[in-house]
Amino acid sequence: MRSYTKIKPVIDTLLAFVALLCLWPFFIIIAVAIKFESRGPILFKQKRIGKHKNEFYILKFRTMRTDTPKDMPTHLLKNPEACITRVGKFLRKTSLDEMPQIINILKGEMSIIGPRPALWNQYDLLEERDKYGANEIKPGLTGWAQINGRDELPNEEKAKYDGIYTKNVSILFDVKIFVMTIVRVLKSDGVVEGDNLKSASKAKGVAS
Repeated sequence: MRSYTKIKPVIDTLLAFVALLCLWPFFIIIAVAIKFESRGPILFKQKRIGKHKNEFYILKFRTMRTDTPKDMPTHLLKNPEACITRVGKFLRKTSLDEMPQIINILKGEMSIIGPRPALWNQYDLLEERDKYGANEIKPGLTGWAQINGRDELPNEEKAKYDGIYTKNVSILFDVKIFVMTIVRVLKSDGVVEGDNLKSASKAKGVAS
C-alpha cells in the first residue's frame, strides 16, 4: 500500500493528461451545447473539501440554471428537474458533467479514485469521515461509496465505504473501482435527485 500511494499521484497525472488529450474534442462540443441552450458560464465551480480538509474549487460542466442554490447537494433540492437544463440532464445521466475534474486531478487537488469530495458545508459527512481517516487522502473522481450506492446512501454508510477504501488502497482495488464505475455509469445506477431520493430510500429501508 505504501509503495502504491507514493506512485499513485504520478499515475493520476499521467492518466489525466492522456484523458485530456483524447477528450478535448468532447470538451468543445459540450461547451458549445451548454452555451447554445442557456446563458451563463460553461463551467460550474463549487467549494469542496480535499485532502486534510483543505478547501478547493471543483470543476464541472454547468448542468443547472444559474439561479439554482449553489451549495446544496442536488438530491436535496425539492424540485431539481426544474433547475436542470436539457443538456444538463444528459450530461448528468452520462456523468459527462464530471469531465472537467481532469483539470483538478492535473492540479493535484484530486485523484482518479478516492472518496468523493464533500461540500464545505456537509459537516455531518466530514465528521463521519474523520472516524475512518477518510479526510486524510485525496478525494477522487469516483470511489468505493459511489460503487455501492452513490446518492442513495446516508452519510454514515458513505463514510464507512470511504473508510474501507482508505484502509485498503491498492492498484487492484483502484482498477476494480474504475471498471465498476464504467459499468454503473452505463447503467445510470445510483443517481437519485430531489424527492425521488425519499422513495428510493424507503424502498431500500434506508433513512433519507
